[in-house]
This record gives sequence, C-alpha cells and structure tokens, in this order.
Amino acid sequence: MTAVRSFTVSPCDHNPGYRIAVSHASPNSFDALIVGGGLHGCMVALTLARAGMRTALVERGALCREASGVNAGTLTMQMTRVALIPYALKGHALWTSARGWLGNVGVIVCDGLSLAFTEHEAELLAFRAEKRREAGAPIDIISTDRAQAIEPGLSEHPVLAAHCPVDGYASAYLTGRAFLAALRSAGVSVFEDATVTGVESAGSGYIAQLTATNGDSLALHGTRLALCGGVWIESMAGWLGVRLPIRTLVNQLAVTERIRPVMRTVVGVASGLLSLKQFANGTAVIGGGWQGLGDRMQGGVALRPERLAGNIRLACHAIPALAETRLVRAWAGLEAETADAMPAVGPLPGRPDVWVCGSVHSGYTSGIYIAQLLAECMLDREPAMPLFPVDRLLTDTEEGGIASNAGHLTRS
Repeated sequence: MTAVRSFTVSPCDHNPGYRIAVSHASPNSFDALIVGGGLHGCMVALTLARAGMRTALVERGALCREASGVNAGTLTMQMTRVALIPYALKGHALWTSARGWLGNVGVIVCDGLSLAFTEHEAELLAFRAEKRREAGAPIDIISTDRAQAIEPGLSEHPVLAAHCPVDGYASAYLTGRAFLAALRSAGVSVFEDATVTGVESAGSGYIAQLTATNGDSLALHGTRLALCGGVWIESMAGWLGVRLPIRTLVNQLAVTERIRPVMRTVVGVASGLLSLKQFANGTAVIGGGWQGLGDRMQGGVALRPERLAGNIRLACHAIPALAETRLVRAWAGLEAETADAMPAVGPLPGRPDVWVCGSVHSGYTSGIYIAQLLAECMLDREPAMPLFPVDRLLTDTEEGGIASNAGHLTRS
C-alpha cells in the first residue's frame, strides 16, 4: 500500500471529543470502518470494539448531531410499526439500562398515550393498538376518564385513548456525548469533521478517502465496511456502484420556553401527527412529522409556518396548558425512509464485507438494538433476530464495478 497523507486521532482543546490532525504515516488500517456517526453508526462501532475489533468511526461533523441530534428522542411503542415492535421492546430495554453500558443519556421511562379526537380516529386507534398488542407491545385501549387520570393535563377533547406504560424519551444531545466517551473508552478511533468523498476496493477490504474541514486529505483502510448514513446511505451505496433509493423526510420540531409542569406522559395521536413531551427543566418538545423544506444535501432548509402552526394547535388541543407558553426555537430534522418504510439493515449485495444500517422508523426506540444485531452479523455471529435484507430495495447495480465518487462530497 503506498504511503499517503492520513489523519491520526488527537484531543482538541475546545471540544471533549476527538478531532483529526495531519501525519505522514501510511493509511490507518482497521478491522472495521464505520461511515456515519449517528445513533446506528455509534452503536455498531461500540459493539464491534467491545468484541475486540480494531474499529474506526468517521463522521463529517460531530457525533449524533445530524438526524440523530435533531429528533425528539422519543422512546415509544405507539409510533412504532407493528413489524418492529419486538425490536423496539429490546431497544427500550437497552435504553432503560443505558447508564450501565453507555452513560447518562437522560432516559425517562413514563406512560404513553395515543389519542383519538374523532370516531374515525378511534377506529384507527383501536385497530393499530390491537395489532401492536398482538406483536408484544403492552398497549391497552382505555376510556377518556382513565386517560385523564393518567395524564391530568389532558383536555376533554379525546373520545378514546391507547395507553402504554413503557414509553419515554432520551436526550438526543446527551446521547452523542455519552457515545463519544464510551467509544473512546472502548478504543475506537473516532474521526469527526471528516467528510468521506469516496470508497474503493482494496483487495482485502476497502479504502475510504476523506477530506477534513481544513482541506487536508485522509485515507482509512477497513477489512469490513459499514455504511450507517441515514438519508445519505443512497449516496454511500453509490460509491460502490449500488443504487439503493432512500427517501428524505424533513420533519419539523419545536421547543417551548420553560413552563410549570403541565404533563407527565408522552402524548401522540392516532394519525401520528403529534409527538409531545415535557422535560424536567420545564420545556416541551412538539413534533409529529409535519414536513418542512430541505433535502439530504442541504439538510433542513426552512420551516412551513402554516404546518408549524397546525402542529402547535394540535398540541394545545391535547394539553391546553401549553397555550400559556411561547416557542423558543423550531427546526427541521431529516429522517430516512425506504420504499416499503422498513429498515435497510444487512449485507450490501455483491459487495463482500460491506453492510448497511439505517432507515429505521421510530429509530430512537429500536435503532440501537437493530444496530447491535448488525454488529453481531459483522462479527460472524448469528443475530438473535432477523435483519432487513437490502436486496429487496435495489433498483439497479453496476455490474462488477466499484463507483468511487472522488471529489463528490456527500454527508456521512
């Protein structure tokens, strides 16, 4: 292997994480190279490293600050697709025990309510609750009176509610910090502020070409390669000549100023258009998938004010006391979705020792467990639950070729 300019990992005074610094050694070589430092990539890297693999994790910004850092951090069964309920239950258990294996990520386990405001929504709510209960989720249909006893801040508008005692939430901000510390402790070489510009075959593995924010170059070699880029997986698979379509959702979220305690549960609606919770500091986070403007290259570009207003009205319709407070900030965060709205997790067809992990709906609940399953596969172990084969999603593949998009900057 020819000598090239590469990067080594070194501390940075203004940030407790690692940053990249130039050296003139041969390219760094690892057992596993993970591209994408969101929730999935961090969990894959941590699992591999703790199993003894020499592992590198590359992220174009800071860990868990892209899609994994701009979501509501909700841990829920009631907004999880039926087929993912068994994974979500395992993921919820991992989050509940996170202080022991990861660190403080601000996990709160609490009751969750999903509401119906019309008879049509009530039928939808009852149907979905039954299906999720059949899949193992502890969800029961309850009366409005019972819902108001569980959540005293609830309005009188719901006609029916579904209750789950094992919902909750984590802090997206604390999660990134906790993963960074855990990865460092496990010996993972973390490369932040490094954008992958292409990947090419290297006989016994793959070489990723990176560019730092200061323009310096970087080359890393990995015997195994995992692409964990969320909405950017489509571009990543393109480096290897594979067409893997990933749709980009641009979800709007908002946070209020601090207010007295007005709710103690996670609240949603049957339509899925509300995700609502209040944190210990008094702020409330309002979401629900109302779409803003943006794409995978630019990120969340702009909000749609009329949709933000609709989301807020729905939140106040459920918890009237929220009308007492004001919004502090609103933003748009990206979410990946495949053609069948199921995860893309498993080997990349036709590319030996390459795996994909991403596009998990309600990914904060089940994502860490699904990523752990993929890591088990990369360790040549039989995962405890099935993965989600990628070949079902492919539209076309460049036969026998490796597409190296050198010079084309994509988000990792």
